[in-house]
Amino acid sequence: MSLHLLASFNSSFYGSFPVICLVRGLSDRAQISAKLRESYRLLRLPEGEPVTPERAKDSYLRLAKLYHPDSGSPTADAATFSRLEEAYRSVLAQSRDVDRDEDRDEDPFPGAAPQHRQYLSYEGVGSGTPGQRERQYSHFRADRAAERVLDYRQKEQEREAAMADGALTERDVRRRSKAGKITQALERLVEDLIQESMARGDFRNLSGAGKPLDKFRDDPYADPTAHNINRILADNGYQPPWVLAQREIREMAATVRAGLLDGRVRLGLELSPPERLHWAELCTRAGEELAELNKKVDGYNLIAPMLKMQMVHYNLAREVRRAEEGAERRTVERRRERKEEMKKINAAKMASKTEHAKRGVASWLKSWMH
Repeated sequence: MSLHLLASFNSSFYGSFPVICLVRGLSDRAQISAKLRESYRLLRLPEGEPVTPERAKDSYLRLAKLYHPDSGSPTADAATFSRLEEAYRSVLAQSRDVDRDEDRDEDPFPGAAPQHRQYLSYEGVGSGTPGQRERQYSHFRADRAAERVLDYRQKEQEREAAMADGALTERDVRRRSKAGKITQALERLVEDLIQESMARGDFRNLSGAGKPLDKFRDDPYADPTAHNINRILADNGYQPPWVLAQREIREMAATVRAGLLDGRVRLGLELSPPERLHWAELCTRAGEELAELNKKVDGYNLIAPMLKMQMVHYNLAREVRRAEEGAERRTVERRRERKEEMKKINAAKMASKTEHAKRGVASWLKSWMH
């Protein structure tokens, strides 16, 4: 009997459950409808027409200007504005529910969609979850739009430049086309002449036929293409950047050393206080020039082809000592040269005196004999 009562209770309860849910749904819908009518009335929207979010937003903004507490309007009211805000949110929520219901009506079986449908959207861009792929697709579209804008601007600039140049551009195109045609004609002519010479056998009895080429005598393992390119560059006066940098460094170093040496030679070995000040100024100026020179040395070391070809920095103290030693040697050499010159001058004077004395004696003898 207890089982019979339980079954009857269950049947009565579950039989009345849809009715209860329906009643609750109708009561909730009636309440929602009343709230919506009040929201429509506050926002001054028509009740019988569908309202889009844009229209609701326009109405809300128009009324907010009238009732916002900070608007400065004589009709400003904080309570009315809060009611307007709540009504606007209710209308937006109702519009979203309507859109969701329409989407559900369009696709009544969303679970039956194939699992790979997400890979058919976003043009196949991105990976991961749908949200991640959506963000990646947004970045992709932004990058693509930027590239299209740049291409469009470049084409516009090219078109404007072409319109500005006009006839000059057309003339250049015609000149280049003509030069290309002439070059192609000459190449065909040379090729035809070579083929005719080969057919006649002009290349059969050449000197050195069958012998190895001696142009790679220095390096038989050199690449012929690299060798020919280097030869062409050398014949036309081309020099690698590291060679030019090395030459510039050596010329600057020679100039600095010559300036120090000449200045020291002019001042002499024994310096007075003013001369010491002048020598200090020369050394300071040389130090600044050596600092610039050391920067060039750093740049050269970065492009030097081999480690043993790199250079060290120039030291001011070493250059000053070198200038002092060179000035001392030059002073000694000048003294020796002066002594030799004086010896030659004295010898010439003695020779001239002896010759004069001989001439005087000869003239005296002649006069005495007569």
